[in-house]
Amino acid sequence: MKEMENQGLDRRDFFKKSALFGLGLAAVGSLTMPALAEAAAMPKGPKHDLYLLNFALNAEHQAIAAYQVGAESKLLDPALLKVALSFQADHEAHAAILAETIKKLGGTPVTPKVSLKAPMTELASKWGFPLDKLKNQNDVLHFAAGLEVGAAKAYLGTVPEFSNPELAHAAANIEGDEAMHFAVLRSALGEFPVPAAFISAMPS
Repeated sequence: MKEMENQGLDRRDFFKKSALFGLGLAAVGSLTMPALAEAAAMPKGPKHDLYLLNFALNAEHQAIAAYQVGAESKLLDPALLKVALSFQADHEAHAAILAETIKKLGGTPVTPKVSLKAPMTELASKWGFPLDKLKNQNDVLHFAAGLEVGAAKAYLGTVPEFSNPELAHAAANIEGDEAMHFAVLRSALGEFPVPAAFISAMPS
């Protein structure tokens, strides 16, 4: 039993020791912390919901760009490149439904900071990605894992903030996908895929 507990602690500590994982979390945090703080100060209602939707859309643009950088880095083997592009497609689907919802509610969807067709160095620079620190496949996976769990936590934070329960349900639906991405990335790194019983308790 004690050995199992120690293994659990090792799993929880693994990503805390990864600088790239921390940078992934920080990249999401640079978007989420100010946005959620501002959202908390706003009265709940349609305008508040639109703000949260655009915040989520901006985070999806960030994830799409991150997987583009990972794909263009040439550091991923063919099998993991296929996974990365599949995850990117998931984020593109999230972004599309968020943008469509924002328009239906009378808002204007936020646009990406830079086109995906821009050079990889420009993509990384605009979004604050640590391109110079991505030296091998594991570096890319660590960084992506940090982004994914950060995104899952961000969605978790938005769910109770929506005044429209249908929007809260949609946010929770996307949150689940981000968490699954995180688990797959951990598995690819040879780690136990679910390091905690609750999203809020995931490594940070």
